[in-house]
Amino acid sequence: MARLFSNRIISLITIFMAALLLFPSPAMAERIKDLGTFQGLRANQLTGYGVVVGLPGTGDDSLEYATLGVKGMANRFGLTLPPGINPSLKNAAAVMVTVELPPFAKPGQRLDVTVSAIGKAKSLRGGTLIMMPLYGADGQVYAMAQGNLAVGGLGVGAADGSRTTVNIPSVGRIAGGATVERAVDTGFNQSPYLTFNLSEFDLTTALRVAEAINQKFPEARAEASDGVSIRISAPASGNERMMMMGLIENIEVTPADAPARVIINARTGTVVINGAVRISPAAISHGKLTVKVDENPTVIQPEPFSRGQTAVEPSSEITIEEKTAPMFELAPGASLSEMVAAINAIGVTPGDLAAILDALKQAGALKAELIII
Repeated sequence: MARLFSNRIISLITIFMAALLLFPSPAMAERIKDLGTFQGLRANQLTGYGVVVGLPGTGDDSLEYATLGVKGMANRFGLTLPPGINPSLKNAAAVMVTVELPPFAKPGQRLDVTVSAIGKAKSLRGGTLIMMPLYGADGQVYAMAQGNLAVGGLGVGAADGSRTTVNIPSVGRIAGGATVERAVDTGFNQSPYLTFNLSEFDLTTALRVAEAINQKFPEARAEASDGVSIRISAPASGNERMMMMGLIENIEVTPADAPARVIINARTGTVVINGAVRISPAAISHGKLTVKVDENPTVIQPEPFSRGQTAVEPSSEITIEEKTAPMFELAPGASLSEMVAAINAIGVTPGDLAAILDALKQAGALKAELIII
């Protein structure tokens, strides 16, 4: 009953989402800044290996790489541990630290830090990250991190070995825990051109963006290099470049209509169809076959004063039920509303709808890109 109710809910959601597309709304103008980004204005990922100390017995214990990390940290402060002596690290944990360096970040700026345990540490709650460098993809140090962790998870253990965990206690954050030490050279002021990259490939949208920029800045000589990039002549002054970019970002452009697509989530049974989908002439018939097996074992008792034994005699009943639905035909160039109405008329589930759409695609009748995720 619960599964049937869940299938009905999913089916109703699918029908509702499709109904939203029955009356396609006119394309709305969008700001250029919402369609993509300027080349060079990108974030960079920084990573590093460090040690968190001050844990209440929830650390890595005596893992070798955690021990080496603590020894290296001690060496930085001029403390050399005797050979063969390894510290007990129940109060320390080896961690990986990740930071996103925003574009144009300057030395001295503070960044938020994410700290994740990589060993046997059960919780980082109450820990402190010891100063450590953060490296970019080129192997250079761009920031230094240190600070007290804020952990949203919680883990509690009992003497009998049972344990309860809330959220993820092995991951924490340090607000403003990293300091930028080196700026990333983007070459922003060196190139004679600015390049704007669309988030999604579309030739028509790229041409419309270039045309809108030329109407606002005739001297910019914007041109679409391909279906993603628009090249714009830029002034030499950095201030003038920033002013031009700010004005370009707020120009409104009507993007091209999205291509016809059908998205099917095979795990949840969700089917999303956009309003550009069209169907060639096709006839569809869909039915269900249900096989039901009932087990009714019979207990057989021996006669009184006999030497027989009680036995169970199996008894099975197999019932096959096939539900058929009438075949229906889709007219040439059927729209989304007509297709949804016709398919809903035979009462299909989202899983059945996915099978029908896949079959239509294989038959060449579905004029859309079929994407299964």
